[in-house]
Amino acid sequence: MREQPPEIDDPAVRRALRDWDIDPAELAYAPVGFGDHHWIARGPGRWFVTVADLADKEHCGTGVEAARRGLTRALDTAVALAGQGLGFVVAPLPTAAGHCLRLLPDGRHAVSVFPLEEGVAGSFGDPPSPERRTATLEMLAALHGAAPPPGVPSPPPELPARARLETALRETGRPWTGGPFAEPARSLLARAAPHRALERFDGLLERVARGGAERVVTHGEPHPGNLLWRHGRGLLVDWDTVGLAAPERDLWHLAGEPGALDRHTELTGRIPDPAALALYRLRWDLEDLTFFLGLFRSPHGRSPDTELAWSGFTGILKRLTEG
Repeated sequence: MREQPPEIDDPAVRRALRDWDIDPAELAYAPVGFGDHHWIARGPGRWFVTVADLADKEHCGTGVEAARRGLTRALDTAVALAGQGLGFVVAPLPTAAGHCLRLLPDGRHAVSVFPLEEGVAGSFGDPPSPERRTATLEMLAALHGAAPPPGVPSPPPELPARARLETALRETGRPWTGGPFAEPARSLLARAAPHRALERFDGLLERVARGGAERVVTHGEPHPGNLLWRHGRGLLVDWDTVGLAAPERDLWHLAGEPGALDRHTELTGRIPDPAALALYRLRWDLEDLTFFLGLFRSPHGRSPDTELAWSGFTGILKRLTEG
């Protein structure tokens, strides 16, 4: 996120870092990513510190406690995958007690710590070069062929917060409050009326279920923003979405022109299912749409983060209505 949340100050993060035996000489908020909050800690080592709002982690579980359990399983899975020799996995560091997650006193926010890796990252939506597409497909082939660690999450392909999306769609006929983006969001959603997108999603879900796709360990979000590149070598970060699913959950991020996924087929012997690629592409937009609606229908102000959310929201509605 672009702005440090007022409820989480630097001293609170410093106190949490004691569980990792880290007492940094320098701690600075890092305005990167969207969803979680991040800090850079330095001295004598270097660490990337993440603070997750468990109330906004529905892909890990509905409700703070369920999200904590789900996020813990995801982080433990990343550690296990790195232990299998997958060198591209940037896994969290355990505390002195062996835990990957530490709750803050408010019970809603949770801290995890990662090694600070050098590298150049892109942004979601950046088209990969042929070389980076090939390298990413090779990483995904290795990941999809890995033995599923005990306790790996198993996210269903259904939308976890579909009821909230359907409620918002039903309530476009009355004013929304919450902040400066509430009424514009309501008005735009009412005009776009993405009901057909939900119908398409249901049809794809049924078709993929009939196909009985195999389930493998997937990252969930292997887009350019979650890839660090250093001397031609790629590293995958942000493993809170890891889970057993069809390979297309990852592959759609790299699909596009004909032959884009051929390297994955060469390595795995499996031809991606077009219906599953379309399902997970559409699921991504519907899940993000639900998140943005929850933000705009809740108390909020105008900030760099809500401006960024508005840009994402309008882009998603455009894709859904044109698709």
